[in-house]
Amino acid sequence: MAHHDHDPHDHGPHDHGHGHSDIDWNEMASLLENQAELFTPLYERALAWLGHKQTEPGLIVDAGSGPGVVSCLLADAFPGARVVAVDSSEPLLERARARAGRLGVADRFDTLAGELPGVLDDLEYPADLLWASRSLHHLGDQRAALAAFAARLAPGGTLALLEGGLPTRFLPRDIGIGRPGLQARLDALEEERFATMRADLPDVVAETEDWPALMTAAGLRPTGTRSFLLDLPAPTTDRARAYVAESLTRRREGLGDHLDASDRATLDRLVDPEDRASVHHRPDVFVLAAHTVYTAVRSG
Repeated sequence: MAHHDHDPHDHGPHDHGHGHSDIDWNEMASLLENQAELFTPLYERALAWLGHKQTEPGLIVDAGSGPGVVSCLLADAFPGARVVAVDSSEPLLERARARAGRLGVADRFDTLAGELPGVLDDLEYPADLLWASRSLHHLGDQRAALAAFAARLAPGGTLALLEGGLPTRFLPRDIGIGRPGLQARLDALEEERFATMRADLPDVVAETEDWPALMTAAGLRPTGTRSFLLDLPAPTTDRARAYVAESLTRRREGLGDHLDASDRATLDRLVDPEDRASVHHRPDVFVLAAHTVYTAVRSG
């Protein structure tokens, strides 16, 4: 499970938790790292909000940590805490440990490899803060997973769930080539792909995605919901531009067969570094995203 955002629901590369053996881990890890680093201002605001809501946690668990960018931000935001990054991918956890070392937090940073939610049983202590960023929706039975998350919390501990928000926007509605509204059509296809991904998960249970209600059903007391914005306006940075190009390239690969010829041609131009109308060159590229965090506390 990993932090990334190549589409509104953050699945695609995240399928590494489900037996995909043909993944180029170096490429995937750098992709995940680049995206999470780009979104750091959003995460920092979310973690500052969490910090105002609770006393200093002793143990923080990042459930579905990927390469550990947010795990290390958690260590930075809560300097008195020990952080455990949990993920099904050992190569990504290697990256997390290396990052913790570079950032000087290795002395209070651990990793735990295994599939959520069962791997959480291997934690030595209950968590004061359990952070799950877009990892829950990769688990077939989300209600059971939330109950497992809740069971790993210390009394008074907080579950922070990052799910949902809004699809990320990169371009104006009318970009001067092709038919206006391309991103909205891509988003509609992503919704279908997400539904297929969920339907294919083992032991899948259909659930109304009312996260506070599901947290309540898990025995927790909801304590707040807040959405956080990443706003990188045009003309944007090279790093943001690279993220947009990568994101659209992945969509071209994953959704291209479902697009009509006109949209396919537009997408081809947008990702072609040689085309002046591509996102590599055009001045109107931006990144605008909203992610939502739900919190709940274990009583006692």
